[in-house]
Amino acid sequence: MTWKRVVKLTLESTPKAATHWSTRGLAEKTGLSQSAISRIWRASDCSPSQQTFQLSSDPFLVAKVRDIVGLI
Repeated sequence: MTWKRVVKLTLESTPKAATHWSTRGLAEKTGLSQSAISRIWRASDCSPSQQTFQLSSDPFLVAKVRDIVGLI
């Protein structure tokens, strides 16, 4: 598994029943060590707990956003 794949998983997916990845959870998912995940996050300045956004699992999110802000 490459560091690019780890960063992509970190930013573009979430574990079941959680809002973001932990080093332990992503290590289990990828087969890498917890310290390897931590090193990759530090080297790429990527930490899911410090992100300023959360991924929504609401299937009606787009419709709600359009209603609220009037987007097409």
